[in-house]
Amino acid sequence: MTILVTGSAGRVGWAVVSALLAEGATVRGFDLRSTGRQEERYSEVVGTFDDAGKCAQAMAGGIDAVLHLGAFMSWKAEDRDRLFVANVDGTRRLAEVAVSASVERFVFASSGEVYPENAPDSLPVVEDHPLRANSTYGLTKLLGEEIVRFHGRTSAMETVILRFSHTQDATELLDPDSFFSGPRFFLRPRIRQQEGFGNDKVAAILRAADPGRDAHVLARNENGRPFRMHITDTRDMLAGILLALRHPDAAGQSFNLGATEPVDFPSLLQEMAKITGLPVVTVDLPGAGVWYETSNEKIRKTLGFEPQWTINRMLEDAATAWRKKTA
Repeated sequence: MTILVTGSAGRVGWAVVSALLAEGATVRGFDLRSTGRQEERYSEVVGTFDDAGKCAQAMAGGIDAVLHLGAFMSWKAEDRDRLFVANVDGTRRLAEVAVSASVERFVFASSGEVYPENAPDSLPVVEDHPLRANSTYGLTKLLGEEIVRFHGRTSAMETVILRFSHTQDATELLDPDSFFSGPRFFLRPRIRQQEGFGNDKVAAILRAADPGRDAHVLARNENGRPFRMHITDTRDMLAGILLALRHPDAAGQSFNLGATEPVDFPSLLQEMAKITGLPVVTVDLPGAGVWYETSNEKIRKTLGFEPQWTINRMLEDAATAWRKKTA
């Protein structure tokens, strides 16, 4: 079996490629960056998904299934054009070439931002929740879903949509330099992030809370409610993706893919501080904040998905990485 994995140089894509190769599959990667991999059954195409020539090259020679995991992710206003080019036009071109190449199954990585999770009508968020994206990134993912559904209706290609939870390698949780976990759990990286976004009011609030040393940040909304969200280990995401690739009952379906239980930030930050020895600064920020729960019941019941890496298990790995870094 030959499988095309887009986003092969990314966190999830790298894990998927590694697992497929270990199982004996032939894999072709497709990403803007080279992975540098040298395995015998691995090849790759380096380029953008909106490039018709690169898409044709990626599909050449016979591809049985596509795992379209690659995307451009940003919430900056200046990146809107790039978001549409990569996530909408890129998905359209890739899906069209996949149909022409008689690909059997096309798995598309979408996002909980299509609901959106940060402004749900009801909790927990299930797959039939209204789709009302309120970010440009979420909109491009929703349009990508519609493209994939269209080809599922009008061709013989089976399609599966996975609405990804927030995903992290466990070792990133206590890494101040992590793209996501740095600003989420460490005060000074969050200040730099908000300054980069041009959120001067938020940055000023955060700077005022700086204790003069490295610190964790416990974010709460303007009414003092702490943040709550799902954080899913890459290894569990890998397991769900492989089920979507192979399970006969996945065809034509959309699934929330993520951890079973959401993470409450007060308890998580308390455990993080025990490991790092850093103080925790509590900051109330403007707006409703992040507070949601997304149900993975459908994928568990339909495909047998069972997440293994709870937040406590992830913290064990994070603690090991922290101690090695600070030894």
